[in-house]
Amino acid sequence: MINKNFFLKGYRSIFTYDSPAIALACCFIAIGALFKNLGFNIQESIFSTILTYALPGSLVMAESMLIGASLLNIFLAVWVVNARLYPMAVSLFPLMIHKSQPKWKYYFSCHFIAVSAWLIMKSNYIKIPKEHRIDYWIGIGCAAMSASIFGTVIGYSFSEHLSKDMMMGLAILNPIYFMCMLVGASKTITITLSVLLGIILGPIIYLFSPEWSILLAGLIGGTIAYLVGEHIVS
Repeated sequence: MINKNFFLKGYRSIFTYDSPAIALACCFIAIGALFKNLGFNIQESIFSTILTYALPGSLVMAESMLIGASLLNIFLAVWVVNARLYPMAVSLFPLMIHKSQPKWKYYFSCHFIAVSAWLIMKSNYIKIPKEHRIDYWIGIGCAAMSASIFGTVIGYSFSEHLSKDMMMGLAILNPIYFMCMLVGASKTITITLSVLLGIILGPIIYLFSPEWSILLAGLIGGTIAYLVGEHIVS
């Protein structure tokens, strides 16, 4: 069973002064409004948030439905978008594996992988006994999911009061928060440089290739940052 004390400790961790809960909820306010505009009812909107969870996946799903894509195409698009979270899972779960914990907890809690929850866990896991880190992680994930559902309900309920510009502003609030949080938590020149190069290269590459600008900026900036970091270390 899940250890209640560490679960609650993880759940409460999202309500600190530097928590991503507000930014996360604001993004899903935009998602909730978008779901209503697509013709979803409140139950379908909440269920969609629970299933797709991460913001980009929800946006891709909504946009795909808007253009009339098939269910298979929507599934594949969301799956490909959320595959970006795989490196986070690879870096995080070895820190939580303990022989005393059943495997179902790890399979179940994979769904909670997102930048917000990942950053909280990476910042606090050392303080948590290894045998209870998975319980702590599930608490963080449930708290982040609760914030997402809350935002979806608010956005759905007040969609008529949100203009297109307001929805776009709310949608990018969380990525901006993530970027600031990532830079603040970075302890190496590699991470800091990769973020800065991404910020610089993104708009430049967008002028030539809008569709590939984010991917190319990340690939080029990350590669340069890695090589610089390796050079400094050696």
